[in-house]
Amino acid sequence: MKTINVVELFAGVGGFRLGLERYNKNLWNFIFANQWEPNKKVQHAFNCYVNNFGPENVNNEDIAIAKEKIPNNVDLLVGGFPCQDYSVAATKAKGIEGKKGVLWWEISWILKHKKPKMVLLENVDRLLKSPSAKRGRDFAIMLFNLNKLGYDVEWQVINAADYGMPQRRKRVFIFAKLRECFETAVMFDDEQTLEEINESSVFSTVFPVVEKSSTKVKQMEFSSQFDDELDITENYNGGKFLTKGFLINGDLLEYEIEVDPNFNPERLCLRDILQNPDEIEEKFYLNQEQLKKMKELRSAKKRERFKPNGEPYYYSEGRMNLLDNLDRPGRTMLTSESSLNRSTHLIQTLDKNGRNRRRFITPIEAERLNCFDDDWTVSITSEKMRYFCMGNALVVDIIQNLADQIERVYDELIVNLKINQNNIKTCDLEEYDV
Repeated sequence: MKTINVVELFAGVGGFRLGLERYNKNLWNFIFANQWEPNKKVQHAFNCYVNNFGPENVNNEDIAIAKEKIPNNVDLLVGGFPCQDYSVAATKAKGIEGKKGVLWWEISWILKHKKPKMVLLENVDRLLKSPSAKRGRDFAIMLFNLNKLGYDVEWQVINAADYGMPQRRKRVFIFAKLRECFETAVMFDDEQTLEEINESSVFSTVFPVVEKSSTKVKQMEFSSQFDDELDITENYNGGKFLTKGFLINGDLLEYEIEVDPNFNPERLCLRDILQNPDEIEEKFYLNQEQLKKMKELRSAKKRERFKPNGEPYYYSEGRMNLLDNLDRPGRTMLTSESSLNRSTHLIQTLDKNGRNRRRFITPIEAERLNCFDDDWTVSITSEKMRYFCMGNALVVDIIQNLADQIERVYDELIVNLKINQNNIKTCDLEEYDV
């Protein structure tokens, strides 16, 4: 029976795994998962992961240590990682080196030494334009590094709500495959249309897009422009990256996208994920003092602040509606959900006595915003941490929908192994019984 060996990094409460297993639980063999929250005595997310999936092959150590324990037979590596400073520096002792604690360089080490055939990563879409002082530099370093390690790459910004899910959560998803294990497609022929290119796309097949008519396609020989990651750190000036792109054999193609207007899924809104009134505890309803505070937080304001050098500047915030619209998908959920802050969801619903009242969303409703099962985080004893974990999680249905395409790419791998048995380097033929 076909099985795909999976490693899950920065696993959180297991959104990647849940999405893949919803597609076909028997297809995936999770040979290693790592979740570790630094400086935390209680490992809430790790405990939740174990509660839902069991303790087998699950690791709770700093990835800088745990990476050595990852098996070599990795078909698919998945993970959501933070947007950090990916710049490098030159040292006499070690040559070019990334900053300590920046998780991308741990991923890079794993790709170099464990050589997973496929990689699926998730990050905030800000990654494409960070840092503010040198737009696009960080993603350029990532792409250069992936190409150097032998991977072809595709990325796409996906807003879950555009495809029927109940939250406006926009993230960049990155899919890479190890070049020597696959038949590399001939890309970027001048006669090819973007529609033809998208036919082989992992993302656009499931989350259809079209090119924005007002934008230009950016195409260039990317990897040959730079000597190494240090060169990019010091000299990159190419600007931010666009919302969809490919890097194939060092050649770059990218363009701005919008949702295909012909794609019209059934759409879920906040109203669709609410619990019944008789299930809502009194503590979720706001008292007058809390309501006053929320009105203040969501009002327009302009305040004087000071830069590190003492120079004053004004910070402005526009007015927000006090109540979230139940007939729209929820806003992007943050780790501070349910606390008194500007970004917390505030809704008006009937209570069990039929009165219109204003309240926060419940932990179960937070889980539903991310398409998790009800009470997925119930083993976490701190309610605050249940929200925190959901604020860090991804929308599970995105991964479930992508699973079919990952299986398709894996099947291409098997076919290519059979055709090119004499030329395979990294891919172990016996492992795949070809």
